[in-house]
Amino acid sequence: MWHQSFGLLGKSYTHDTTGSFLLGKWLYMPLCSVPLCSAVVDVAIQDYVADVASELTYQNKSPISTEVLFVFPLDPQMSIYSFQACSEDAKVQAMLQDEAQQLHEATGSWENLEYLQDQSRYPGKVFACFLGTLSPGRELVVTLRYVQELSREPDGAARFVLPHTPHPYTQLYAWNCHSSHLPYSLLLTASLQSPRGVANVQANCSLTALIYTAQDHSTAQVSLAGSPPGQHDLELLVYFGDPSAVSAVVEKGNPEAPPGSLLGDPMVLVTLAPSIPEPVPGQHQSGEFIFLLDTTFLECAKDSLLFLLKSLPLGCYFNIYCYEAASMGIYPQSVEYTQDNLTNALWRIPSTGSSLGDTNLLETLRSVYSTPRPRGHARQLFIFMTGLPSDKEAIAAEVCHHRNSHRCFSFYFSEDSAALAIALARETGGEVTYVSSNNSMTAVVLQCLKRALKPAAEVVSLSWTLPRGLEVEVLGGTPQSIFQGQHSLLYAQIHGQAQDTTVAKGVMTLQCSLEGQDVTHTIEFPLCSQGDGRGENPGVEPSIWATVLAVTWLHRPDKCYQEYCELLETKAVTWLCSRAVSQLDKCLEAANNLLGSSAKPNIFRL
Repeated sequence: MWHQSFGLLGKSYTHDTTGSFLLGKWLYMPLCSVPLCSAVVDVAIQDYVADVASELTYQNKSPISTEVLFVFPLDPQMSIYSFQACSEDAKVQAMLQDEAQQLHEATGSWENLEYLQDQSRYPGKVFACFLGTLSPGRELVVTLRYVQELSREPDGAARFVLPHTPHPYTQLYAWNCHSSHLPYSLLLTASLQSPRGVANVQANCSLTALIYTAQDHSTAQVSLAGSPPGQHDLELLVYFGDPSAVSAVVEKGNPEAPPGSLLGDPMVLVTLAPSIPEPVPGQHQSGEFIFLLDTTFLECAKDSLLFLLKSLPLGCYFNIYCYEAASMGIYPQSVEYTQDNLTNALWRIPSTGSSLGDTNLLETLRSVYSTPRPRGHARQLFIFMTGLPSDKEAIAAEVCHHRNSHRCFSFYFSEDSAALAIALARETGGEVTYVSSNNSMTAVVLQCLKRALKPAAEVVSLSWTLPRGLEVEVLGGTPQSIFQGQHSLLYAQIHGQAQDTTVAKGVMTLQCSLEGQDVTHTIEFPLCSQGDGRGENPGVEPSIWATVLAVTWLHRPDKCYQEYCELLETKAVTWLCSRAVSQLDKCLEAANNLLGSSAKPNIFRL
């Protein structure tokens, strides 16, 4: 499921012919140039990762042929791994290649491709595909699959938001805005899985009752009942069982991929969320706070900087870098926060007239990363940007390379540096703040400092015990610190062949330090995949299987939602009969076995 989530769309492309793909910044364009008629979405959520398969049907309702451009906004931590578009005249298909880890056309390659830059002031990226011309009255079916890391709410819930493309409620189609009925249909089924058990699901729309598909409640399913919200995003909050400091879920490798490759070997999704208590009042607080600023910032906010520095807690470490004047810090490395060290630092801050005129943020960051972090003190960077550095891509890459060692609080003063500021904060689990002329600089920065002062657990080690012949590779490294209220997702791959096949479990041990006290968490996890909670698919498209499950569930003995969903069911059955009438018998048998029901073939008009 989440094998596909590692840098799949690492570059940005554009091309002028049908079937060409594009990845770039937000563009001023609709999500599709023809209206959406129906969307069938199948979501599989495992802890804090979602695997989404969607089938979108569009129809050209205009009297003339229309050029079709399909656009899909890419949220942070989202990667597309499959794309296909079919009409009566053409078929466009993309495939994931293991080596390049990018989307490629199945029958060709791109030429004259350029990176899309400075297309809009909005941060973010889109995936787009030019699909040629659609004749009047003709339909186009787009099948798209992606994986996404989900945000973790303060109460531990996994938050899933359906993108605008399958639910374009903001699109101004020719429909009655005073009506609550959308001009398209949406069928959504969510399959949920967690070794901690699935406890509850909440949404901002009506859902069917939660169906548990395993006796230990480790897997469950739920579907959209009725219409989606007409004026809002569709959101799901998934609550799992008792929170644990660590959890691990295994996904089997692709049997068609070579052993030892990224897609061929089993993958383990590891969630690290240690319980971190509040600090004891009066106790010295740990932390390393590094401030990176330019002389333009000093001209307009030196008083705010002074107030910020005086608000740091005793017991922490700090340093200041003025990256327009030099790439070195006030001190060679961070020093303990004392009155003498603070007074000395304030005297050594360059004057506003000493700027060399060159914003050298990249070299300053490299200088910061070359200095040792005080043991037991989580590193946090406060980066103030009054303008956009010329080497923004190199800066983002440098911060990403060191993302496990710190987190960034980014402050930007102009729209042109928004994308970079957001990227630095997002890559490191930090925060980004826009400082306008109307904001109180001191108040804004102090609010961020309060959040930065939350305690953190220092990760000492993450160790594994596996059967002889197996070894684990953690992809992307292990974070050095985990802050209160946050969690960390790791991906690890299991290589090799077990010599003793009777041992079906592995052991993972997290050792961390909380306020100087060592804490150890150990869990066992099955080495074989437990599936993704979708149930046993009888070999059909996920959207077809999800719709069969939803219709079959409506015909359980209690029939509590059948009358409510009668119109939606009729539409779903019509769609199934047009797509997979020859496969419905075997799908119904598999659905009855999974749900413990006894629905008859006549529910599909067979």
